[in-house]
Amino acid sequence: MAEISNRSSKKFQHQRQQSSAPTTAKRRVGYKRGELLGWCICRQVLQFPQLSVTEVISASGENMAVEYEVTIFTVDSLPSWSLYKSLSITLEGTKGEVTPTCYRKFNLPLFGTSEIKFPLKCNADLGHLLGIKLEHYWSTPFHSPWYHVKVEVESPIGSIFKFPIHQSISSGKEYFFREGKAQRMSWKVYEEGVPHCLEADTPPVDETFSLSKLTEFGLTAAIEKIKLTWTQHSEHMDALRNLDQVEDLLKQNLTKKSEYTMNNWTKDSFFGSQFLNGLNPMVIRRIDSLPKNLSVKDDMVIPNSSDTLKCELKKGNIFLCDYTILEGVEANTINGKKQYLTAPLVLLHKNQKDEMMPIAIQLKQKPGEDNPVFFPSDSESDWLLAKLYVKSADFNLHELNYHLLRTHLLAEILIRHTHDTLFINILARRDLISKDGIFTKFTASGGDGMITILGKSLSNLTYSSLCIPDDIKDRGLGDVKNFYYKEDGLKLWEIMHSFVKETLSYYYEEDCDVKEDDELQNWIKEISVHGFLKETKTENPVKHTTGDHPCTGNTEIPQRFETKEELFKFVTMVMFTCSAQHSAVNTGQYDFYGWMPNGPSTMQEPPPTKKGTVTETTIIKALPDIPVIIESMATIWLLSMQAHDSSFLPDFKQKYFTENIPCDKIRIFQERLLKLSKEIKKRNKCLGLSYTYLDPKLVENSVSI
Repeated sequence: MAEISNRSSKKFQHQRQQSSAPTTAKRRVGYKRGELLGWCICRQVLQFPQLSVTEVISASGENMAVEYEVTIFTVDSLPSWSLYKSLSITLEGTKGEVTPTCYRKFNLPLFGTSEIKFPLKCNADLGHLLGIKLEHYWSTPFHSPWYHVKVEVESPIGSIFKFPIHQSISSGKEYFFREGKAQRMSWKVYEEGVPHCLEADTPPVDETFSLSKLTEFGLTAAIEKIKLTWTQHSEHMDALRNLDQVEDLLKQNLTKKSEYTMNNWTKDSFFGSQFLNGLNPMVIRRIDSLPKNLSVKDDMVIPNSSDTLKCELKKGNIFLCDYTILEGVEANTINGKKQYLTAPLVLLHKNQKDEMMPIAIQLKQKPGEDNPVFFPSDSESDWLLAKLYVKSADFNLHELNYHLLRTHLLAEILIRHTHDTLFINILARRDLISKDGIFTKFTASGGDGMITILGKSLSNLTYSSLCIPDDIKDRGLGDVKNFYYKEDGLKLWEIMHSFVKETLSYYYEEDCDVKEDDELQNWIKEISVHGFLKETKTENPVKHTTGDHPCTGNTEIPQRFETKEELFKFVTMVMFTCSAQHSAVNTGQYDFYGWMPNGPSTMQEPPPTKKGTVTETTIIKALPDIPVIIESMATIWLLSMQAHDSSFLPDFKQKYFTENIPCDKIRIFQERLLKLSKEIKKRNKCLGLSYTYLDPKLVENSVSI
């Protein structure tokens, strides 16, 4: 007979003293946990048909007074060669705990899921269940962790207690779970001035790619590199001779959008449109006066117009892209050759067709005789080369700041449980941004420059820039037409915010509920310290040229929550960053960068110091060599791929919420996402180049690539 034990796990003692027995009231204990707020972001695991036979062994005896019905949900997402597994479970309640009960599973060496059901009998009521403990795991003939999805326990009076687990159980450890309890994590410094990373060089088995995705990922990288290398093999030349060679490389994986880019990259209208609907819509802002370091006079006549720059500034038709954060960054050396990275200022004019047209480019921040301002009226070669330096600067800032830092690295801090985020970040630190990584080998900002850019980007990051409604307002872009990142992004934010507010309001009824949730406050504090480095003072922050409140670094990042609204906004930001924002800055990489001249990863010659000296040979010589182009194209092809087992915003395959009201909010959330998807598809039919990166049905629900 299983007996009630007087001993009590320290994990649950405090709760036993404060919990009451009734089970009919709304149970908020499990969900008032800060580290679990990211559950609002849907996540996935592969689902496979049941292929195993289960045997349950429990403590037995006669005259049992109380019986609990236990259901264990497990899944083998990787082939398991353990034919036999056993594990003990202990139920712990307000009135004590039952002695450990063992359950077993006979397993076929294939993928599979199973539900293990068995009665757990004891001689007295346990009261309100506080948690469960899993221990004494054993498997044979080979040891492999056992992935548990959740545990459900039905009490004698019919109350259902649900314990989400979603992690692998290994031998030699004790695991404690209450309804909704998350794990505490350890952090380490990757580089000074950069968000901390989880102390895990090798992720837990359940946080690696699925076997199919891992195989697909590796094969895609290898095959792409071989194809591109073989295309140029017969030439036996490293130096780029003409753009026909780049076209030959692109044709190995020619897509509709990459072909559009190749055919339109020299057009000013396409150059300007990418600041709104390209890979990096995060730099452009409206200005009402010219920067003092831009050598342009306001009496300049706008190209193809009779209006002056001063007049158009008053009308609100002038915009600026300022890459000052790249000023002073040490450029890389690739294959023994010095590379070049500029910090340009780009002036744009919104014309009567609502096109964003470039009207002036200054390639360095400090004005001078050796830093001319280029105009569309200059020679075609001068103007084209100036735009190439801008595109190269934009490539490097986009990849490091707006892609790597603001989505990948922050996602790991904000909520590490998003699907595949930890594993893809471990791969990135090992293979992309390490000293021997690919990014170091083919970009102008690789090496020391990369850490400089990441540090400067983080120190000047503001909370409002992570929240798209605030960001669009701060940059003065609210009324800009044909701005599909803005249009789709604002709608997605509103849908997410509504879902977060309605769901979390079920658990947090008053502001005091938020303020008094210690784990919630610890969660936001941990994010502030390890993600935004709040203990690090911001030095010499970048100050924008317009606006009542210049950027003063990351001081806006909250360190605690005082109200429900603050909580709702922050969780919405987490959802948006880890899904929609990553999709906006990642998914289209091959569409825009596949044609290398539209996003050179580096420039091999210094920027021109005089006008009228640029020729076609000058342009070709400034562009990257063939090996660098191949590395770049192979990498962005891989980063743009979508695995066959991807999970998207409307998908809720894992059930983290169990009550009726939150589940109903999920259904409404899904319906609104699908409605928006239909609206975007309808709009895109009328566009020459469709904007699909924020279509909910195409937005992955985590940073997984």
